[in-house]
Amino acid sequence: MIVTTAQLFKHAYGKYAVGAYNINNAEQAMGLFRGCIQSQAPFIIQISKGARKYTDKRMLEAIIRAAAEIFPDAIFAVHLDHGDEETCYDCIKSGFYSSVMIDASHEPFEKNIAITKRVVEAAHAKGISVEAELGMLGGVEEDIKVEDGHATLTNPVEAEQFVKRTGCDSLACAIGTSHGAYKFKGRQSLHFDVLQKIKALLPGFPLVMHGSSSVPKEEVDRINAAGGKMPGAVGVDPNEYLPAAKLGVTKVNIDTDGRLVWTRVHREFFRDKPSEFDFRPPGKIFMDEYAKFIASRNDKLGSSGQLADLRKSLGK
Repeated sequence: MIVTTAQLFKHAYGKYAVGAYNINNAEQAMGLFRGCIQSQAPFIIQISKGARKYTDKRMLEAIIRAAAEIFPDAIFAVHLDHGDEETCYDCIKSGFYSSVMIDASHEPFEKNIAITKRVVEAAHAKGISVEAELGMLGGVEEDIKVEDGHATLTNPVEAEQFVKRTGCDSLACAIGTSHGAYKFKGRQSLHFDVLQKIKALLPGFPLVMHGSSSVPKEEVDRINAAGGKMPGAVGVDPNEYLPAAKLGVTKVNIDTDGRLVWTRVHREFFRDKPSEFDFRPPGKIFMDEYAKFIASRNDKLGSSGQLADLRKSLGK
């Protein structure tokens, strides 16, 4: 069942965070739905600008519709991840998305406000929620690359002004995470002090954490052992998800980890079976492994076991 992100956030706020997982193909979709049903967790499917171009946006939408029929007990929202203004309008017009993200964080503060406000007006006219971003995360996301030296944490005072002036429904904050597999150098943690200040100025307002993959060491080690070259990849400690949720983070974006599971499964499969050429056997393994991974992350987010209560609150 597709619901709005606003409905998910209302139920989750202050208790747990909803996992927002990017998909690009049928195998990812099947693993995601299986994992969320196994863990009885609501979730958000994220479709990026790049994913919409990978095959065709209609293909992904059809996959999601089919998955909703295959897994009728699933409760989820469909979200555009890191959209520019043009892509946001296209998704708003489609009527398929629960929410869109306008990412104008690379623009000056006033221009970010102006762009976000235009998207908010268009989306709200169609009953669609808008996620915006303030502050800049380092790393690589689709076609956007931000060097560490240019990454900036979200200013809490600016965050309060931004939300009030744009009317956005949730805000992605830069609190020390970064996109991609190379997030941290050495021991580093989330900036909970920044989160606390933002929550104090925006009580009850849903915050979003981007670049939150954990980049599990065991996955990286197995990828490297099977011929990969990923030295020094370090991610977010998943034990920090729930403490962040208690401070108003209601949505946690996890994308890179899914790619790592895919890479590990396929590298190991074809290393161990060099004469194999059928992509379906490793595809089946991936779906099972990804489902297990999704369930484990929902446990860390605190969203596992929330479906029954959420369904009751929705009157379904």
